[in-house]
Amino acid sequence: QVHLMESGGGSVQPGGSLRLSCAISGRAFGRYSMGWSRQAPGKAREFVATINWNTGNADYADSVRDRFTISRDIANKMVYLQMNSLKPEDTAVYYCAFDSSNYGLKLTNFADYWGAGILVTVSA
Repeated sequence: QVHLMESGGGSVQPGGSLRLSCAISGRAFGRYSMGWSRQAPGKAREFVATINWNTGNADYADSVRDRFTISRDIANKMVYLQMNSLKPEDTAVYYCAFDSSNYGLKLTNFADYWGAGILVTVSA
């Protein structure tokens, strides 16, 4: 139904920046939200950021607020996550998410569809 493809991951030093991209394809229309979650080794997947596709309203986990910015490109069906002031604690596999509920990703880490994930490593 919906396919999500992440790109832009890699390795960066603490304090550095990285920009993740997510391409949306398939039957994605109507009202929905897009977002990002992440999973560190040995940890549960956790919510990072979400954006309402229709309104552009965004929300963030407290751990990344003021450092990360989520945005969208409506015409090209792209979602981005600009990550600044990166910390070692940000090291994780990051997953793009499609959420038809508008609340599921933030509240319960629910998504209708997930990307395969992309690794971000922050270390000196």
